[in-house]
Amino acid sequence: MTGKKIVIIGPAHPIRGGLAAFNERLARQLAAQGNDVSIHTFSFQYPEFMFPGKTQYAAGHGPADLRIHRTVHSLNPLNWRKTGLRIRKERPDMVIIAYWLPLMAMSLGTIAKMVRRNGHTRVVGLVHNLIPHEKRPGDALLTRYFVNNCDAFITLSKEVLADIRKITAKPAVFAPHPVYDSFGDALPSTEARRHLGLDANKRYLLFFGFIRAYKGLDLLLEAMRDERIAAMANLELIVAGEFYEDRKKYEPLLGPNVRLVSDFIPEQEVKYYFSAADLVVQPYKTATQSGISQMAYHFEIPMLVTAVGGLPEIVPDGKAGYVTAPDPKAIADGILRFLSQPPGLFSAFIREQKQLYSWEHFVNTLGSLQ
Repeated sequence: MTGKKIVIIGPAHPIRGGLAAFNERLARQLAAQGNDVSIHTFSFQYPEFMFPGKTQYAAGHGPADLRIHRTVHSLNPLNWRKTGLRIRKERPDMVIIAYWLPLMAMSLGTIAKMVRRNGHTRVVGLVHNLIPHEKRPGDALLTRYFVNNCDAFITLSKEVLADIRKITAKPAVFAPHPVYDSFGDALPSTEARRHLGLDANKRYLLFFGFIRAYKGLDLLLEAMRDERIAAMANLELIVAGEFYEDRKKYEPLLGPNVRLVSDFIPEQEVKYYFSAADLVVQPYKTATQSGISQMAYHFEIPMLVTAVGGLPEIVPDGKAGYVTAPDPKAIADGILRFLSQPPGLFSAFIREQKQLYSWEHFVNTLGSLQ
């Protein structure tokens, strides 16, 4: 896809987090392939009382190489009309709308509806999750509203693609979540550990990202209390991420072999955590896909994931790491299995596999929906 005028609607700076990082990286790839790209992000995303973290916003200046407009107010119908009219008049060839939560369905669906009335713009839903991890009454109705106002869809997992095909016959394609390569290059583990104040002689597991119930940190903490693992003086788990729920339920599970960094990790620090780790652990209870897996691929770190959603698609068992049941004993067994293997066992496969997760491939698949 080249020579097109494209608008992305969804989180971007100063909104922080994985969705913002995805949209910004997608914009760069589209621009690199010869398209005129801009992003419309939120002037207002969540009410503070609904936001579980410390802040929705990133510090510092926005990326100088991207055109980002703060236009979308998620709860103001007059704003939806104004934004939709603005983009409709611009007559982009394609509008790509990130969708991840039914709360956003009315605002994003209404903007899509208004834009499509120009008879020119193709509206593509970029669906991270169709069915939310934490379900609420009315989710299905709201999601259908968004779906009905798009022309086509691209998903990041086969599971989400199947969910879409259950409710619409509109064109829909799957493209794997591309590798997150915007956090810098991998570092020698000794350098990364020195930066983080870690022991160069220990082995480290990493749980990374926002802490929510569905991500199963409690299962991993229980696994770290397994007597076989608790007895290993040279093994430590790093939990690096901000709590998006009450941390008190996790505190009784914290042991001496757990290092808790309960803050949002700034973009410039991400490379140190992944480069310091021997194994990235994703003990999720439910999932569709995960950007954390693609960060691990970028830094060429093996993974242990649970057999839920699309995770086993991304992390083939015994090749890029291990797949276990979402159960503390099974997770402990998987960790011990990894530790019993020679270092570098998965390196060649991970280096080869990550070539399949290119942004160029994702954009080319997106272009098939024109």
